Amino acid sequence: MSATCGGGGCGCGGPPTASVDPLYRRILIFALVVNAIMFAVEFGGGVVGRSASLLADSGDFLSDAANYAISLAVLGLSARRRAQAALFKGLSLGAVGLWVAGSAAWHLANGTLPKAEVMGAIGLLAFAVNAGVALLLYRYRAGDANMRSIWLCSRNDAIGNLAVLAAAAGVWASDTPWPDLMVAVVLAWLPLSAAVTIVRQAAGELAQAA
Repeated sequence: MSATCGGGGCGCGGPPTASVDPLYRRILIFALVVNAIMFAVEFGGGVVGRSASLLADSGDFLSDAANYAISLAVLGLSARRRAQAALFKGLSLGAVGLWVAGSAAWHLANGTLPKAEVMGAIGLLAFAVNAGVALLLYRYRAGDANMRSIWLCSRNDAIGNLAVLAAAAGVWASDTPWPDLMVAVVLAWLPLSAAVTIVRQAAGELAQAA
């Protein structure tokens, strides 16, 4: 790491300062690329595999790609601008949660039976990607609202991928869509809960900046 104590880096005992850490910027660029790719892979898998949980998880990949792009854009800007970006991302996460809930409701109404093998294969790949990104971002988890939102998204996505794998096993064992639908509901709750956390912290930081 190239961040120094004078710049608020790890040498000061607090969270690293993203704006002076070139490694953090490179991690965000890498995460942006892999999340955009995985959105296409998982969305296609959700359509082919008729899986509500895969489609829900693809929404998280799309949201995260936008999250990383916004975070890159505000690196080095004022605390107020970073807090505004975090507030926007929190509201976007809430929108993703509502979209996921609507997708699950559509699959429930149509009674579609997912393909367990497609769910398992893509769910395993998605978990490997999200777990890797979460590990890279781990040391930045205690930063400002903007940095915290990135960490929460990566962590929640890795948890969501494990749930998709469990749903794939449940669909295979029961030959019913219910495990897939139940996981889709969980995946709707994760971004909604993260959105509340991020919006609250961002609102507090905006109030301090004002």
